[in-house]
Amino acid sequence: MNHYFNNNKNLKGSETETEYIFKSAKFKFITGAGVFSKGEVDEATRILLENLPEISEDARVLDIGCGYGTAGIVLSRVYGADIIMSDVNERALDLAHRNLEINGASAYIIKSDGFENISGEFDYIILNPPIHAGKPVIYKIYQDSREYLKSGGAFYIVIRKKHGALSHREKLKEIFGAENLSVLYNKKGVLIFEAKKFIFS
Repeated sequence: MNHYFNNNKNLKGSETETEYIFKSAKFKFITGAGVFSKGEVDEATRILLENLPEISEDARVLDIGCGYGTAGIVLSRVYGADIIMSDVNERALDLAHRNLEINGASAYIIKSDGFENISGEFDYIILNPPIHAGKPVIYKIYQDSREYLKSGGAFYIVIRKKHGALSHREKLKEIFGAENLSVLYNKKGVLIFEAKKFIFS
């Protein structure tokens, strides 16, 4: 079975456009077959964006598994932060490049399977997990995210309860420590977790 996190050069389908408004800023995104949430900005991503803390201009932010670029592009335009967007899906990355230009945003886009080609440390990492990739893949991203956060940095994950949010919460507690994990949002079966990294010298 082909999923949106795989490269499949045989996928074909007409492109569609969708609009999105965040903090009075208007965005337009091109979507297409073979990428997550074709045709509209998915509800979980909208909820994540609406519940993130305000991000400072000097923050370094990683949008991992960026898809066609919604979250990274919105954060770039609204906050002016240093945005890195990554995905393993070449079709998604092509759309992300085009959407970046359409929306007048600025970000560095990189092809990476998880953190394979990622370097440096981040103030924030955001993720809408690729559920169909399976828990081992997702949990590896959770573990690696902690390693790539600066001390005091935060990892934000949006996930539905029906997709195993409660078991994911336990894994995040194991990686980050229960005292460093908060639930920022919990409504209608959608949860947002904030996991912080602290290093004490």
